Amino acid sequence: MADNSENKKSVAKTRNFIHELVEKDLSEGKNNGRVHTRFPPEPNGYLHIGHAKAICLDFGTAEKFGGKCNLRFDDTNPTKEDVEFVDSIKEDIKWLGFDWEDRLYYASDFFDDLYEFAVKLIKEGKAYVDDQPSDLISEQRGTPQKPGIESPYRNRPVEDNLDLFRRMKEGEFENGARVLRAKIDMNSPNMHMRDPLMYRISHATHHRTGDKWCIYPMYDFAHGQCDYFEGVTHSLCTLEFEIHRPLYNWFVDQLATDDYRPRQIEFSRLNLTYTMMSKRKLLQLVEEGYVKGWDDPRMPTLSGMRRRGFTPASIRNLIEKVGITKTEGMIDVALLEHAVREDLNKSAQRVMGVLNPLKVVITNYPEDKVEMVQAINNPEDETAGRRDVPFTRELYIEHEDFMEDPPRKFFRLSPGKEVRLRYAYYITCNEVIKNDEGEIVELRCTYDPETKGGNSPDGRKVKGTLHWVSATESVKAEIRLYDRLFEVENPSATKDQDFRGFLNPNSLQVLEACYVEPFVKKGEPLDHFQFERKGYFNIDKDSTPDHLVINRTVTLRDNWAKKMNNK
Repeated sequence: MADNSENKKSVAKTRNFIHELVEKDLSEGKNNGRVHTRFPPEPNGYLHIGHAKAICLDFGTAEKFGGKCNLRFDDTNPTKEDVEFVDSIKEDIKWLGFDWEDRLYYASDFFDDLYEFAVKLIKEGKAYVDDQPSDLISEQRGTPQKPGIESPYRNRPVEDNLDLFRRMKEGEFENGARVLRAKIDMNSPNMHMRDPLMYRISHATHHRTGDKWCIYPMYDFAHGQCDYFEGVTHSLCTLEFEIHRPLYNWFVDQLATDDYRPRQIEFSRLNLTYTMMSKRKLLQLVEEGYVKGWDDPRMPTLSGMRRRGFTPASIRNLIEKVGITKTEGMIDVALLEHAVREDLNKSAQRVMGVLNPLKVVITNYPEDKVEMVQAINNPEDETAGRRDVPFTRELYIEHEDFMEDPPRKFFRLSPGKEVRLRYAYYITCNEVIKNDEGEIVELRCTYDPETKGGNSPDGRKVKGTLHWVSATESVKAEIRLYDRLFEVENPSATKDQDFRGFLNPNSLQVLEACYVEPFVKKGEPLDHFQFERKGYFNIDKDSTPDHLVINRTVTLRDNWAKKMNNK
């Protein structure tokens, strides 16, 4: 039943300021008319919804202009990186519908080139080895209002710097003993230009290069040079890298031998309400057991969203609706949920499922009869057809669909009242059965056999229509109801309070005795369903042949659409 047709690439239809800059570069003949982008994730965690914006922009821009987009892992910090993260990132990008083809790179592919470039800068007097501890170097950099202080090692002879850098590479010194710094301008108003670090010592095994290296390049040194080595023309980054751009350009200028230059352009991040985007804090939630792994359906990771039932098309549509700007802002998570509903409404198979079952016995229906009634698979898709749903003497309806003493406008089932069972018959409640504690445990009803299909031949109307499942033919399921992981709109905003204090204690509710029509049993993990009147659901990977586990993706209630309609 799994369908990958939704995993087709989509290109932003709306022009944005980045596309306008690319068009200008093309019109001016820059870089021989090429458009070449890259997506450069760090393999130190799973991708989240914020990364989806960068992925769609990087790959979408290349596709829009007939160019290329690389996938390059920024694997310059071996102490935090893992092959698990590499594999998950590849899977997420493919799931979103994008393909790097044969252009898979790692910063570690260029470690030799970066080392030789660093040696070149040392020989030119533009880099030096600093013996000072990191805290002192940081202190000497000054503040935005106060100039930096030059290191006492800044004017070390070139020969000494070359010798020390070689010995750093050969593992002679312990972690933190020395660093390599660029020699730029300690008085620059831009702190990133104040003799930034290029290399640090780290005796750590790398997931690709093993123990070949014990010095690793810093991000600002590796990033632009890898862009250059790969032939990238447009390096699209989020706004926090805007202040890094002069340094990016400085390093490239030292490396470039012709007119080719990669161009860094910044755009605003995707921030969602009730959502944490810090990879470091998401890692805390995983390691400290607040969630059940990176793919927990409450997590904003793409793997978590996939497991919960979000679709690639819905995420791409969200990015399309939000647009690409340079203005930071907070997007209502209800817009994402709206995009999910909008997509699933067109594609999700309709079924009936009862989450809080109340038994109904139809006393005038044959005891051993199993009758098939026809149900519509998807009213939004005429080609989806119909399915057979078993109808029997004993059924389950939702507890909330019955009230013994209802208010005036309660249109569901109550004593003496007639309602329609979806696709089946009209029934009337005649008797209420309670246990010793006075709880309602069963309803005795009668049905009108002339109303098969949910219509009355005499034209009488009923206002209530209930979903149901057969008590004997349905499948028992564990259903997990997910809510937002945080209780506050911006869990990152308060710096003096632990973000874990904002966690929603009711973000997961597990219902262990639910029932669904047998059609659901045919499904596979990640298959989507709309449980009529209840919401959108999908089958979880924890399911086994003997234990069906289902996640609620989103409810049917669309707060975003309601908000827009009220404007």
